[in-house]
Amino acid sequence: MILSLIKILQELLNPFSQEYPESLMSSLSYGHAMLIRFNKKGDHLAAGLFDGVVIIWDLLTNGVSRVLKGHTRPIQSVCWSIEGRYLLSAARDWRCVLWDLKDGSRIKTIRFNAPIWGAELHPFNREIFVASLLEDVPILTDISRGDIQKHVLPTVPKRPLKEGAEEGEIDEKLASQDTKQFTLVCTFNSTGNYIYSGTTKGWLNIISSTSFEIVYSCRLTNSNIKQIRLSPTGKTLVINSTDRIIRTLSVVDDPENLNDSLIEVEHKFQDVINRFQWNACAFNCSGEYVMASTYQSAHVIYIWDRNTGSLVKILEGPKEEFIDIDWHPVYPLIAAAGLETGTIYIWSVPQTEGWSAFAPDFTELEENVLYEEREDEFDIVPEESKKNIINNKDDDDVDITTIDNVQSTIGSTHIEGFLLPVLFDSDYTSSSETDNQKKNKNLKKLENSKNNPKRKRNN
Repeated sequence: MILSLIKILQELLNPFSQEYPESLMSSLSYGHAMLIRFNKKGDHLAAGLFDGVVIIWDLLTNGVSRVLKGHTRPIQSVCWSIEGRYLLSAARDWRCVLWDLKDGSRIKTIRFNAPIWGAELHPFNREIFVASLLEDVPILTDISRGDIQKHVLPTVPKRPLKEGAEEGEIDEKLASQDTKQFTLVCTFNSTGNYIYSGTTKGWLNIISSTSFEIVYSCRLTNSNIKQIRLSPTGKTLVINSTDRIIRTLSVVDDPENLNDSLIEVEHKFQDVINRFQWNACAFNCSGEYVMASTYQSAHVIYIWDRNTGSLVKILEGPKEEFIDIDWHPVYPLIAAAGLETGTIYIWSVPQTEGWSAFAPDFTELEENVLYEEREDEFDIVPEESKKNIINNKDDDDVDITTIDNVQSTIGSTHIEGFLLPVLFDSDYTSSSETDNQKKNKNLKKLENSKNNPKRKRNN
């Protein structure tokens, strides 16, 4: 179970350690990254580049695991499947591509009739995803039956009926205003039964993924809702809008029985003094903290505590605007993509070394000390040595190449774990160089040829 594995890893962490990062530790550079997303286990990071390439980073080695080339325009969104084998990418070339990361192949390419704002996979079905289009209606796409089935989702909000009004009676003025708005962002709830969508006029719509109808609508602001993120627990939404306010909103499992008194904004996070716009927002791994990156001049990341509603940390980085951010699903680690250079910056908590593995009684040591053994401690007794030789099966072959499938269950759904295999391909490794690196190599060759005129004469 992937979610249970994440919980186990979280329990193994020091309970007294800090829950949010403090300092900038490292960076990843390959092309110009526009957006980033961790997978559910947190061992890989997907980055969408400006030239339409998708990069998969291995966070254990800080190396490139996959280079996915299937788009011709900048990447708008990337979304992992729950087991981490499949990835959905959407770009400005009006196409969505579903990738199989086992070999880096394309499973399906779906073209739409408008540029794509973003796309997200169903939490338990990789063959269903929802896409929000530029100045067009959102579309739920299903490729499970072989062909491509597109279902149009509504944008016009479901307004509550006035007192004395019959069902079907709608104010003509309000109806004309509602038709002039578009959906900017869509995301599934934790079960995949409903879709949360945000419009250009600040409406939050909850749409059924089976009937394709709006079951509930509420207006949060008068400005654009440009980002919606779901907490790891699936019970809270964080909403980023152009009115310079980050909102957190509690959600329920059955939105069909909602009313205006049951849904309320939990917190409103903003910088009252500077009035910053926010580029991106996200939850931490437990959902107790919310972070957001500032627009233009500040070059910082704000972190708020949801329990108290107060600002707990401001992460300072290089003098570069952060266009997208994401929080690691297990550890207190934050990744951010720089707007000017496309570099991915990593913030984390500095780790202190513990020497418990070297202590005989497995107690924590502050430093490594030289152990003085007894004179007869390592003497070999002949009878015991014979027994050890018999018990030790030194001649047995050990299989170190086969990867066993990790079976897991999430609730009542059976999920098969996935480990990303290493591709030993010379063409693949050589293609992992960026265009800038290739240009620099060519420039160096030209400079060397100019500085060594003897080579030209010999040639």
